[in-house]
Amino acid sequence: MFGILRASIALLAVSLSFAGEKEVAYGKYLAEEVSKCQECHTPKTATGELDKTKWMKGATLDFQPVTPADKWYERWHKTSPDITPSGRLWQRWGEKAMLEYLQTGLTPKGKPADPPMPAYKLKKADAEAMMEYLKSLK
Repeated sequence: MFGILRASIALLAVSLSFAGEKEVAYGKYLAEEVSKCQECHTPKTATGELDKTKWMKGATLDFQPVTPADKWYERWHKTSPDITPSGRLWQRWGEKAMLEYLQTGLTPKGKPADPPMPAYKLKKADAEAMMEYLKSLK
């Protein structure tokens, strides 16, 4: 009896682990291939390639509007934050607010992020997958 129970628990653990791996992989796809988060949130090396040792750790942005169009220009950020769990943004907002931001496009203060950050409005499952991927980053 206990042998069957232990085997069932072990099988469930493996299934959950595989499901978790699939969610992280899907979140990575959404973050890197669809949203292209790394383009702004990862610094570049001297040769212009993304620095894989500082993946999603925040960066100085190498682009900005050529001429100011209106007030939004004044809020343009010259840097992007570290969006890994060890970063200040994650520490300040917490996981719940980060998840809400991905679903609503609104910060914890109820405002959209300043430019050039786009306002993503992901489905809950997609936002959760992206969060699982971000949590997997060191």
